[in-house]
Amino acid sequence: MRISRTDLADYAYFLALAKHRSFRRAGLDLGVSASALSHSLKGLETRIGVRLLNRTSRSVTLTAAGEELYGALTAPFDAIGSAVEGLNRYRDVPAGRISLNVMEQASSLLLGPVLPVFVQRYPGIAVDVTISNLLVDVVARGADAGIRWGGTVPEDMIAQRLSSDVRWVVVGAPAYLDRHGTPTHPSELAEHQCLRIRLGDESLYRWEFEKDGEEIAIEVPGAISLDETQFALALAAAGTGLAYLPAPSVAGFVAEGKLRIVLKDWAPLGAGFHIYYPGRRQLPTGLRLLIDLIRELKPLGL
Repeated sequence: MRISRTDLADYAYFLALAKHRSFRRAGLDLGVSASALSHSLKGLETRIGVRLLNRTSRSVTLTAAGEELYGALTAPFDAIGSAVEGLNRYRDVPAGRISLNVMEQASSLLLGPVLPVFVQRYPGIAVDVTISNLLVDVVARGADAGIRWGGTVPEDMIAQRLSSDVRWVVVGAPAYLDRHGTPTHPSELAEHQCLRIRLGDESLYRWEFEKDGEEIAIEVPGAISLDETQFALALAAAGTGLAYLPAPSVAGFVAEGKLRIVLKDWAPLGAGFHIYYPGRRQLPTGLRLLIDLIRELKPLGL
């Protein structure tokens, strides 16, 4: 079968739909409307005489034929993208677009200090950031890379460290500690209200402590479970309960006297932030430049 330029465009649209499993998300990725994608897909399915997607009001799934076509087209289109990306080295000003899927703490602690410098230094590179604490497949979501704590990076990805290890601390408002007392051992947390941490896989995190080689992990009590740092800080500062957070996240509140660190001698070091991406693709120029800038500025050390 002879392939026309229209076919190539439709195949590119199909790949975006297969990757995102959503007309809305694929449209946002490509910069076209969902109706344009639907029209393109119908035309492609009519020409080849095979249904590629099953569509309902709630979901988009690949048919067996769609799965086969998706697998066959991914590598060639990736190669085209890599070839075009390679042309960046001939530009006086790097250009393009990079897409990142990052956890909330990485957005504020790592990207927040770096991106203002990045967009000033590389105005031709657009950066699309999706913030999510869920453990998602960044490739399936259409992202070039993800940023997570080192211990949560998928094993089949290439990872690069972006920060030094980070210390985790327990904090409480002075008013709360005056009312309920200050714990001196992790076991005493059983008598306190704690803001429990919900992980990306929806499980509840056991607070970890370490001192003189002794390691303790405690399932703390508490009426509130959450997965967002700023919310935890606001609740802790309001005296709702104790929070367990990265030391850089609480530094400002501690300096202002809104929070106090407790159990300091039990505060453990956790794995720092890592960026990860699939190894089969050429690293986009914009992503390489962002990694280099983070390593240059070292917002969390390195």
